[in-house]
Order: sequence, then C-alpha cells, then structure tokens
Amino acid sequence: MLITTRPFLSRFRRLAMTVVLALGVCGVGTAAWAGSFTLYMVEQAGCIYCERWDAEVGDAYHLTAEGRAAPLKRIDLRAEVPEGVTFVRRPAFTPTFVLVEDGQEVGRLEGYAGEDFFWVLLEEMLTKAGATLE
Repeated sequence: MLITTRPFLSRFRRLAMTVVLALGVCGVGTAAWAGSFTLYMVEQAGCIYCERWDAEVGDAYHLTAEGRAAPLKRIDLRAEVPEGVTFVRRPAFTPTFVLVEDGQEVGRLEGYAGEDFFWVLLEEMLTKAGATLE
C-alpha cells in the first residue's frame, strides 16, 4: 500500500493551525511580530496558483500570527504600486508576495508551491526582515 505524505501534512497543518488559533482565542500565546509590516499579494485574473493560494491559505491567513503581523493587501499585476510603497522591482509573476515594512520592500516570494512551503518561507522572510515574537 502506497501512502503519500502530502495529505497527511495538509491535515497535520490544519490541526496545528486549529490548536494555535484556539490558544490565541483563549489569550494564550497571542504574541505578535514586531514592526509595521504589510504583505502585498500581486495577482491577476485567471492565475491558477493565486486561486490555489486562496483555497489553501486565504481564508485562514488573517487569523495567524503572520497574518496579524503582516496584514494582506492585494494588488493586480498591472496596477500601480500603492502610493507611499516602494518595491525593489516590478513583479513579473503571479502570485508574488512582497513583504513591506514602513513602505519599503524587505522581502519577496515569487510563485506558490503549496501551503506547506508558503508558511515556512513566510516565517523565514519575516525573521530575516527583523521581525521577532514579543
């Protein structure tokens, strides 16, 4: 019998997230990342990877420590960068996740390879940007 790890990881991730959210609702472990961060999701209509991110991560993102530390804002690939925000370079792929601190890009993820990779890479990006748990 062949057992794949992907469904297990997704179920395990959901269970772990449920526990973390329950602890947060109870007031346990409600620490937040330091800094004034925003995560911009650059997307475009018809992007299947954007749709996949929405299905796997989108509904829960704002409920996580990362989501509270770096609230998500969406912009279209062809739209102008919001006023007061500077990206190092114009995004070329969707989705592209640009981490901005105080109006300046401090990190970027290009593409989406699945929720298991996304969370690890986002945490690494926040840490490299100097974010710490209070």
